[in-house]
Amino acid sequence: MNTELYLDANATSPVLPAAIEAATAAMQACFGNPSSSHACGLRAKALLDATRARARRVLGAASGRVMFTSGATEGIQTAVLSALCAVQERRRRGAACGDLLVVGATEHKAVPESLAHWNRLLGTGLELRVLPVDGDGRHRLDVLRELAPRAAFVCTMAANNETGVVSDLDGIARVLAETDSPALWMVDCVQALGKLPLALDATRIDYAPFSGHKLYAPKGVGLLYVREGAPYTPLMCGGGQEAGQRSGTENMAGIAALGAVLGALEEGGTFRSHAQLHAWRDRLAAALREAFPGLVFNAPLAHALPTTLNFSVPGMSSKELLDLFDAAGVRVSAGSACSAAKAAPSYVLDAMGVPAVRSASAVRLSFGPLADEGFIEDACARILHCGRALGVAKPAARLQQLESCGASGWLLFDDAGHHCIAIDPPAALAQRIAADLGARGCRLLACFDTSHGAGGADALCEILGVKPGWPGGAQHVVFAGAMIDAIALGQDVLANAGDAWLLGRAENGMLAPQGVRFVFGAAPADAALDAALCCHRIGEPAVSRPGAAALPDEDIDLDPASAAAYLAAHPDALLVDVRELPEHAAACAQLRGRRAQHVPLSQLAGQAAQWLREPRPLVFLCRSGNRSARAARLLRRLGHAQAWHVAGGLALAG
Repeated sequence: MNTELYLDANATSPVLPAAIEAATAAMQACFGNPSSSHACGLRAKALLDATRARARRVLGAASGRVMFTSGATEGIQTAVLSALCAVQERRRRGAACGDLLVVGATEHKAVPESLAHWNRLLGTGLELRVLPVDGDGRHRLDVLRELAPRAAFVCTMAANNETGVVSDLDGIARVLAETDSPALWMVDCVQALGKLPLALDATRIDYAPFSGHKLYAPKGVGLLYVREGAPYTPLMCGGGQEAGQRSGTENMAGIAALGAVLGALEEGGTFRSHAQLHAWRDRLAAALREAFPGLVFNAPLAHALPTTLNFSVPGMSSKELLDLFDAAGVRVSAGSACSAAKAAPSYVLDAMGVPAVRSASAVRLSFGPLADEGFIEDACARILHCGRALGVAKPAARLQQLESCGASGWLLFDDAGHHCIAIDPPAALAQRIAADLGARGCRLLACFDTSHGAGGADALCEILGVKPGWPGGAQHVVFAGAMIDAIALGQDVLANAGDAWLLGRAENGMLAPQGVRFVFGAAPADAALDAALCCHRIGEPAVSRPGAAALPDEDIDLDPASAAAYLAAHPDALLVDVRELPEHAAACAQLRGRRAQHVPLSQLAGQAAQWLREPRPLVFLCRSGNRSARAARLLRRLGHAQAWHVAGGLALAG
């Protein structure tokens, strides 16, 4: 997959070629300050006025204020400040103003954070109330009807950025009118521009912020609509630009670019029709269903933007799905880009009552109205390719690591992959482990936790209908002069040495210390076991070698060019792709034409033992550099002196 398909348009969009041209022209030929009175300034002022007039026509806002901002966050802050200052003024006059700040449960975090900030800073003392949504993600109008008489300010959105759910704005307006609510009303219209019809003059909406980069304009430019007669307080004061409404020299390049996008909206022909977008979304949805049997959409398509799909695949986490799509060159997300760095469940899906296990596997796919037939066809083909990559038969690694919530579990397989022993299997992964073993036709010989209640042995055994715990008396071996229980696993045995379990090769009923390759549970007290790798349930690293001195791991980073040079200078060096099997099946990893050997991070412990016996330079590679850094650190801590990784991974290596 040599090209990338961008399907994360709700986060940001590429820039329209006409917008790039308009921005370039503004910087080259119309660079004047629109506040200047000379000819150069007048030309800039004409461009500013023409773009504002075009915005009014597109938004259906012949009256009221339409001003340029740096984006939606500034527009939201300005609207919140204006509303709260108005509440203070109404209180001083003794006018009815309400005492509640009502915010939709699924609003972008910029809204409740702004409300809390200004409420505290201004000392208005209003009570923040969350307006819940139903299972479809739409605001509970019955609850709004109860809150509306006391509401001072109501904040909702036109369409949700994570799910695409379109709000019932007419229903909200009707409730506010019927309850004679004194509330001012802000509607976050960021996802509406170019996707929903807008006629702001005909609505009760007091404030509507927009962001250019969500619809093919560059970042750093946006709009704020303020209804005629709605209270307004400038967020930024200074030189009096924007008729005193928003000080600061105007971003003329951004405004010109936004004007080009607005022009395309107004003139028609550039962007696809609502009907066409619906048809393409249906094709993408059909491809997803075919690729991932059991897939569930987290929002009803009937109430969602025609450009957004939010779905979950049972048994897979959001990260695994994102990694799989990314390997195929398809860029999707797990939700709001602003929250992507915070590894937490989606508050939007939580508010809708989506089960946690489904929320943990949620993925958002979103495209823009500039998409064409070829783009959608390619996207469907790659989605199906991802589904096929998941179906690739999984080779039976001798040792597989499972991670969940900071703890590790382990699956031990025989050579043929027909038999398995599970040690400390994470409870959260029990269903998935069971499905995987079933797909392999693999029999579970034993399943236990190394400490009581530590893992998910009971959960896994319940699913598989087997008895948990150590099956004592199945076989015996002699270790350190004592007869101990053991389980045969192919040519190996797993022996129970009390608080430690030893995996190795037994000869004539004897398990010699030097024959032990892996230890699970307690660290070995026998110095003769120092060559064995210890696999831990808790801690980083998850694998250690007590008999080896850990080496420094601060200098493991190689940028892509340096990594390629290192590989060229060390012919015996091995480039290792540590992505998981579905990612590798979706697209093999290469660095400057050098193909990588595939050893998934989950199987690294088993392979590490061989690399330690036969040292050679190792350069690890993954999607972003996170997993490859873990691999290099692990080998250094195990005593391997020549372990490196490609910083930034395939994302920066190209």
